[in-house]
Amino acid sequence: MTIQIKKTYRGLNPGMLCDEVQGLLQKQGIIAVETESQTYGLPSGDTQSRTTLALKTPAEQEKDQKECGSVHILGSPQGETKMLLDVDETLFTQEKLSAFQGDLDFILGSYETKW
Repeated sequence: MTIQIKKTYRGLNPGMLCDEVQGLLQKQGIIAVETESQTYGLPSGDTQSRTTLALKTPAEQEKDQKECGSVHILGSPQGETKMLLDVDETLFTQEKLSAFQGDLDFILGSYETKW
């Protein structure tokens, strides 16, 4: 079963969010590997950014790692950054997920847009 965490931030650089997410996931024993990062031009001259991270379980050999989810980060020219985290709850326990979310909220909570 997949668990999703959706967050929207205002005034937060997408690169900083990506770095924080990678560090906090590593703290929980998950390897986050950047698989794709793109910047798109808009007719206004502004740009949007998109970064995708693959999440893997640690293993002594890379071939033994199991994919356990993904992170998508979108940055808009209006200063809004969105994050979608999908994780397989059988490979990323609820305890680790709660610890990750608590750390993320503590560090970046002041940037989060509450709906």
